[in-house]
Amino acid sequence: MNRIRRRFADLTDGQVHMRYAGPTDRAPMVMIHQSPGSSKQLEPLMTALVARGWRCIAPDTPGNGDSDPLPIDQPEIPDLAQAAFVALSDVVDGPFDIYGSHTGASIAMEIAIAHPDRVRSLTIEGMGLYSGGLQSEVLDRYAREIRPDAEATHLMKVWHFCRDQHLFWPYYNRTAEGRLPDGLPDDDTLHDFVVEVLKAMRSYHLSYRAAFRRHKAERLPLLKMPTLVMSSPSDMLHEYSQQVADLVPGATCKVLPAWSDPAFHKTTAHMMEDFLEKAHA
Repeated sequence: MNRIRRRFADLTDGQVHMRYAGPTDRAPMVMIHQSPGSSKQLEPLMTALVARGWRCIAPDTPGNGDSDPLPIDQPEIPDLAQAAFVALSDVVDGPFDIYGSHTGASIAMEIAIAHPDRVRSLTIEGMGLYSGGLQSEVLDRYAREIRPDAEATHLMKVWHFCRDQHLFWPYYNRTAEGRLPDGLPDDDTLHDFVVEVLKAMRSYHLSYRAAFRRHKAERLPLLKMPTLVMSSPSDMLHEYSQQVADLVPGATCKVLPAWSDPAFHKTTAHMMEDFLEKAHA
């Protein structure tokens, strides 16, 4: 039961792919990944949580990883949240906890707001509350469309896009001022990241742009369940964490270790479990 398995759930149009692991006799932790990429990037945290006895279910958001894009030209975060909830209903029929990272945090938040009778708690890891200028800039420049071409330049575009997200913020700000602190992950991790983005190269930008468009500050006060806001100083969105927590009634705000810390995922899992035990006591 500790091995991560995979399955698909049917929507009216298309399918949602998901990873799952852990015992089936407890309320699950639903996990929504960041953009770009897929639930593949959540496997280390899933493994750490499952080792502590948790059941984890992690869908690929529509248009990412192995999930089909929604039949909408410009999906918004509520559209992605509704699709994820419908897919999860294929495997979860009771209450659940939910975690989201970056774009996944916005999707998880909307699921929690729409279904407070089902969501026991929310964990937000990294959420941006951009100023108007930065919001317009990232909408214009960050999530560009990439198409295949006969010279295979699209392969290098995706590779450099994924690589530079670990080095700079925004990734196109390749200056000393834009440099991130931790550097590159190991080669296997970077390769897996690139492969997941390549799978959804034609549609990955849709969920990204939806997250950049979303005005999160207006939504956060609507959360009614126990909420944990956490981030690492390595995270380009770390500067917003306390502001995010201040907008959620009764939220807890925690600081994670550096992404490069070998114990990062175990520490994150321990912090989440500690919060959840108190929330559900």
